[in-house]
Amino acid sequence: MTGRKPASSPAAAKKTRAAIGSPAEVKRRAGQVLRALHKEYPEVECALVHNSPFELLVATILSAQCTDARVNIVTPALFAKYPDPAAFAAAPLAGIEKAIQSTGFFRNKAKNIKAASTAIVDDHGGEVPETLKELVALAGVGRKTANVVLGVAFGQATGVVVDTHVGRLSRRLGLTANDDPVKVEADLMAIIPQKEWIDFSHRLIAHGRRVCIARKPKCGECTMLKFCPRIGLPAA
Repeated sequence: MTGRKPASSPAAAKKTRAAIGSPAEVKRRAGQVLRALHKEYPEVECALVHNSPFELLVATILSAQCTDARVNIVTPALFAKYPDPAAFAAAPLAGIEKAIQSTGFFRNKAKNIKAASTAIVDDHGGEVPETLKELVALAGVGRKTANVVLGVAFGQATGVVVDTHVGRLSRRLGLTANDDPVKVEADLMAIIPQKEWIDFSHRLIAHGRRVCIARKPKCGECTMLKFCPRIGLPAA
């Protein structure tokens, strides 16, 4: 899960809103997107390999500005060395840094993982908390990470995970005119039924990786081409 898109200019945002259409049109398009994604990706799951809520939490922290594939390469040895929150809390910071170095921004990530692990041990009995409020209070955990953990590990639809793929596709499909992930999430939560929030993100991420890629989207292969406004893309 990589980083966020730079904010667009006010003029560009106004043009985008005009291209998106009315709230009713956006709502209708959201339904079309949901149906298409259900058909194209009936079975979806989190791409981050994990065996526990804690492993998922650490993997999601590592995924910031890093691909899930790279995280999945790093985590087997990482969790073999540090199998639980107590092990991370007791580990030398330098050891964690070395183990996760290839994921990028490793010093800050290591500091956050160690601090979050310490809080989980000291304040939560060694178990990952199951509420949004408690999760976002942990070091390195924002709404995106908390939504991933709550949705995947605990089956709680507390929000829509907005990573780079979800943000990009939501704009291209005319589901939002915003760049800020928090605002994108709010827009999606308003038009996507709550029962769909968890799998919607997984399906949109899968589509973003396979078809609607960043630089050269495969529009000719996309089942949503007939209703996609292709916001931000050159005219076909």
